[in-house]
Amino acid sequence: MQEEKEVVNEEAKAAEQSEEAKTEQDAAKAEKKDAKEAEKEDKKSAKFGKKKKIEELEEEIVKLKEEAAANKNAYFKAYADTENLKKRLQSESDNVRKYRIQSFAMEILPVLDNLERALDVKVDDQNVKNYAKGFEMIYQQLVHILNQEGVKEIEALDKPFDPNFHQALMQEAKDGVESGMVIEVLQKGYMLKDRVLRATLVKVSE
Repeated sequence: MQEEKEVVNEEAKAAEQSEEAKTEQDAAKAEKKDAKEAEKEDKKSAKFGKKKKIEELEEEIVKLKEEAAANKNAYFKAYADTENLKKRLQSESDNVRKYRIQSFAMEILPVLDNLERALDVKVDDQNVKNYAKGFEMIYQQLVHILNQEGVKEIEALDKPFDPNFHQALMQEAKDGVESGMVIEVLQKGYMLKDRVLRATLVKVSE
């Protein structure tokens, strides 16, 4: 009887140990499964975080590219504006040098007109003729100075009338002359280089 009891106890003990081992195995499996799930979640979370970081970086790259393009456009606009300003200032400076004598020439032209009228008067008195020679020398000197500065007389007589250079004050029919020709210069006109300083006053054939 005692032996049977011992056998039962040993079997119960063995069963208990087997149950404990199974429980430990189940616990180990569950722990391993939990570890795998946790690792899976960590990987998933890491993947999501990495994807989000990539998206943020891509957005930042797009933003930086837009800023770079805007800065580039602003630079080229500023550069173009600066170059245009330099060209305009240079052009204005060139024009100032080129036409610097314009105001002076406009004041001198009436003096030339008066000298020409005086020299056109025919005189017999020798003393007056001597004065006339002096006036002529002054006239020639003024013309020479103006020529050196680019002031030239506009050729008009016997030329076709050109409103860009001539101003018609009178019209008159003239035999043998076609219509629209300058038949008389009433007041000389002048150019300052490529600019009309004063238009020629003319009589034009009908």
